[in-house]
Amino acid sequence: MTRLPNGNLLLMVRIAEALSVPIHDGMVRAIRWEAGRYVLDAWPLDAVDVSDPRKFMLKGQNWPVMALTSLSWLLPIEMSPDGLNVIAYHYDHAISPATDSQCYGIEDARISRIEGRYWMTTCTVSPERHGTTLYSSQDGLAWHCEGLVLDHQNKDMLLFEGRIGDRFWAQTRPLGDLYFAYPSNSRWQAGPSINLATSPDGLHWKPHDRPGIRPHVDWPATARIGGGAPPILTHEGWLSLWHGVAPNEGAGLYRTYFSILDRDDPALVVRSDRCPVLEPAPALTASLAHQMYLHDIVFTTGILDAGDHYIIASGEADLACRITHIPHSRFHRS
Repeated sequence: MTRLPNGNLLLMVRIAEALSVPIHDGMVRAIRWEAGRYVLDAWPLDAVDVSDPRKFMLKGQNWPVMALTSLSWLLPIEMSPDGLNVIAYHYDHAISPATDSQCYGIEDARISRIEGRYWMTTCTVSPERHGTTLYSSQDGLAWHCEGLVLDHQNKDMLLFEGRIGDRFWAQTRPLGDLYFAYPSNSRWQAGPSINLATSPDGLHWKPHDRPGIRPHVDWPATARIGGGAPPILTHEGWLSLWHGVAPNEGAGLYRTYFSILDRDDPALVVRSDRCPVLEPAPALTASLAHQMYLHDIVFTTGILDAGDHYIIASGEADLACRITHIPHSRFHRS
């Protein structure tokens, strides 16, 4: 989410198009972009695990290998200044796959406005890599692809809304199947963390030597964490909204939390609040119950300052877009 020059809001909404009949004649099919068109890849049912409707896992591989049953692209939707009414659907500015590295689609858009220019990070999904592709825009609607900026298995890249000194800063989250242990008496636990990177121009990024927000041993909600909304500068420091995932019988219970980061050194966490800012709200998706395939999830991706309150954009259970207004007092000490 961002604010357009005319004062309206822009939601960059992920559209995941899936096959109505993914399984046919003993085969499961994946949808994929190739050379300017959509193609289908068929796999024998006995060679895959189809327990998750969003994907299937190939059996007998040396490491986890998946294919997707949908293909994602981005639709800009213009909203009223308070984010509560739709003004226009900008299909003429839709962002769809354009390179081999995007053959399974474009996901997880995050928009930051820095010195009058819009920057959008997206997750690029393909057999080649699972990285981050950057777009830029002068007006928030017409976007230019700047290319890949982070390589394999890096999600949730969020550009801080403003430079620190003469450098761009970003939160990142490298993924993997192996993590090294902290000492047994550490307050931190091994696993995905929110790291930091800096850049002279927004295009070329260097990981920061010190980590950012890390999971706590005694905080079950941080069993898995990742970036949410791009950090914005407040009188206390950088306000960072992020998601914490507590284990459950499904994909995990996703909630939104916040931390305040030092305005001059974002590797310093001034404070974090263990009380979630947002929790899943099943009533919001009750009318979509027949389509539900995930539960217990709210995933925040945008925040804007609206004077005495913040406007927060989130995804609800992968099926709906949620707008929440939260007063400044929820985040800031007087």
